[in-house]
Amino acid sequence: MSASVAVYRNIYTEDRFKQAFGSEDGSTSNSSGGTGVRLREKLVLRCSCSRRACVHLLKEKVPVLSWLPTYRLKKWILGDTVAGLTVGILHIPQGMAFALLTSVAPIFGLYTSFFPVVLYMIFGTGRHVSTGTFAVVSLMTGSVVEQLVPVPLELNSSSSEAADFEAQRIGVASAVALLSGLIMLCMFGLQLGFLSTYLSEPIVKAFTSAAAFHVTVSQLQSMLGLRLPRHTGTFSLFKTLASVMENLPHTNMAELLMSLVCLAVLVPVKEINMRYRHRLRTPIPVEILTVIIATVVAYATSLNSAYDIEIVGHIPAGFPKPKMPAIHTFPDIAGDTIAITFVGYAVSVSLAMIYADKHGYSIHPNQELLAHGISNTVSSFFTCFPSSATLATTNILESAGGYTQVRKYKRIYSPKNDLFFFLYPSAVLACINVTSLRQMFLQFKDLPELWRISRIDFVRPFDSNVSYE
Repeated sequence: MSASVAVYRNIYTEDRFKQAFGSEDGSTSNSSGGTGVRLREKLVLRCSCSRRACVHLLKEKVPVLSWLPTYRLKKWILGDTVAGLTVGILHIPQGMAFALLTSVAPIFGLYTSFFPVVLYMIFGTGRHVSTGTFAVVSLMTGSVVEQLVPVPLELNSSSSEAADFEAQRIGVASAVALLSGLIMLCMFGLQLGFLSTYLSEPIVKAFTSAAAFHVTVSQLQSMLGLRLPRHTGTFSLFKTLASVMENLPHTNMAELLMSLVCLAVLVPVKEINMRYRHRLRTPIPVEILTVIIATVVAYATSLNSAYDIEIVGHIPAGFPKPKMPAIHTFPDIAGDTIAITFVGYAVSVSLAMIYADKHGYSIHPNQELLAHGISNTVSSFFTCFPSSATLATTNILESAGGYTQVRKYKRIYSPKNDLFFFLYPSAVLACINVTSLRQMFLQFKDLPELWRISRIDFVRPFDSNVSYE
């Protein structure tokens, strides 16, 4: 009977092998001196930076330095110019409208449509992403503003008290933007961009679709001409609906008629823009046309004094001076700001990836954290509220023929004609808000397909929206 023989050998990694038998240059690790020398060599190698490596790192973190020198002027300038002007015109009424969702003056929506855009152009990787005011983020920020700075029972719009009230509100909204930007920068430092891979498309669609209902309900009072307080907290959607239904007898018929006319114009033209987007060189700028016509009518007929129609009011000229946000509110806004940050980042990265796949380039999630973090942080000192990528304007930007981030330069607005926007009816802004949510409501067409694919994915995202109120 033969005896069995077993051979046992140590398992070596590369580092353990070098420690035991030495490296190729003959040095061994039996002495602590040799180990220290190699450790110093490794540290020197990792900490050293050549000129080429510095340039590569700079181009990686500031993408504009990579694509701008290779810009094809003759091929791209026309498309970028047309796309920039188209989206820039749209951002004027949309920025003002979404400022109402944020519970701040319309002028701050115009600022938020400018400063974050320029910064994202420098640091962002999404060539077809349109950044600025976004309905969902604006609505969530508005809830925070309403909780911390509620409307006083008696407020004279022409008094210094009203100016102080507006300053407090934009101070809180800017603080949310600053804290959101700082959170994104911390996430960038920790390289947490990979978290975007766990945000499935059904979850993003479910959240934005549910938020569309909240935005629509919140705008009903403006469309009906009702002066009602804004409800926040649990079941705010149903509280707002109940308040609107209770005050229906007090509807301002002039504002209701104006809202119906605006909807009758906006909805069909937007449908035409969507159906014939491949044939139209640029979409019909129905929003800015509506703004111009409504303002001219309000001026010619004195609607604000004759029928008590709510108007936008005074809009200061020029750009704002740098101002410190209300950082003392950080403890009160921290929880809501985390939610706002993740929603804004999820929507921004999702949109960027969709158009990147379509046009054959790549998106870097960690760099997107840096871009949006810098955008929100810096713009918060210029009285801006949180910004992110936007659904409607991104689609228009791509369909209008934009190629690169250069088209973002075209979105420059400096309010010089105060009288024109002074008489702009608030009901028209509410109609623009509601019609801009068209794409979010159309997402419900995906429900039958999602039910067939996975009933778990069908139920889970919509169930998660219950706590949103």
